[in-house]
Amino acid sequence: MEILKYLNKTITVKIDRPIGTKYKNYDNIYPINYGYVPNTISGDGEELDCFILGVYEPIETFEGKCIAIIHRLNDDDDKLVIVPEGKNYTNEEIRALTYFQEQYFISELIRPEGYLEFSKNIPELSVSNLEKSLEFYKTAGFKIEYERPENKFVFISLGEIQFMLQEISDNDKWDVAPLSYPFGNGINFQLEVNNLDYIYNSFKEAGYKIAFDIEENWYRQDNKLLGNKEFLIQDPDGYLLRFSEDLGEKN
Repeated sequence: MEILKYLNKTITVKIDRPIGTKYKNYDNIYPINYGYVPNTISGDGEELDCFILGVYEPIETFEGKCIAIIHRLNDDDDKLVIVPEGKNYTNEEIRALTYFQEQYFISELIRPEGYLEFSKNIPELSVSNLEKSLEFYKTAGFKIEYERPENKFVFISLGEIQFMLQEISDNDKWDVAPLSYPFGNGINFQLEVNNLDYIYNSFKEAGYKIAFDIEENWYRQDNKLLGNKEFLIQDPDGYLLRFSEDLGEKN
């Protein structure tokens, strides 16, 4: 992707929608400064757009560091996230600050190589064959963040979903009882994604067996219903994964 060259670079931005601007005839008020990189062309044929974080007064130009790219999956109009030198924002903070506009699109956050934001809850799965497990998880789009080959250990991620995988050894202190297939019996991991159909088709094309096909479900929360479409699949050791895509809510 051509746009990746901007990550971690200092960028000069022309601000055409300062904080507080009302956009055209809509009620959308910009809560942050918004602009573009002059003399560039984005996928939509216009200049490459930028969200400016960390500056809370209207400005005309800004020079800062690109800490992330918002890559839209259903629109050809990616955005740079620019901040003052020395500042940083988590994925959650970026999502919150750009929600006013990005709520209408499906996107993923691309961060500089080596950037890793640890989740507050990271399951570690004991696996019988690390190579086979990695083949399975890579089919879904997981990538290796780091590994310790001497321990047959890897840390993998898919967007904000994170797992640790470690091949079982004879002296593994984490095994408090003998393991038998299916591992993790009695638990399933719900993994929220933006591209459920793509992941489903990747597994099908690779010959993996789907435990339960894609279906739409609505779950009651107080007086409203939360919807998702989801499918179930077991990894090579039988861990049950529930890939899910949000469908919003209704009464």
